[in-house]
Amino acid sequence: MPTDRSLDVDTRCELLCARQRRYLLTQLCERDRLTIDQLARQLAALERDTVSEDARDSVVVALVHNHLPRLADYGVVEYDSRNGDIVPGDAFEDLKPYLERLDERKTTPKSSCS
Repeated sequence: MPTDRSLDVDTRCELLCARQRRYLLTQLCERDRLTIDQLARQLAALERDTVSEDARDSVVVALVHNHLPRLADYGVVEYDSRNGDIVPGDAFEDLKPYLERLDERKTTPKSSCS
């Protein structure tokens, strides 16, 4: 994974192709810190129009086992699995211009990539 160089275009596209990752990252643009539980509740409500424990748990699994480790591997986020805190990483700034453009267009196209 990259260390002291910026993310290449293919990596940026890969990281932004999943809707849950885009949502997580746009939320970090607005706030400097999130928690896994807070994010899972918001995503469950958006995706399933409900905040049931089953829906939240399903989102937590996707975040903890897919999205957060992938973003952390590239230095985009840092997260503490013990307390659930998520904060921007050093490479977050590489994705910020793309996130701002997506936000300006108010588009969140659904994707099947994970």
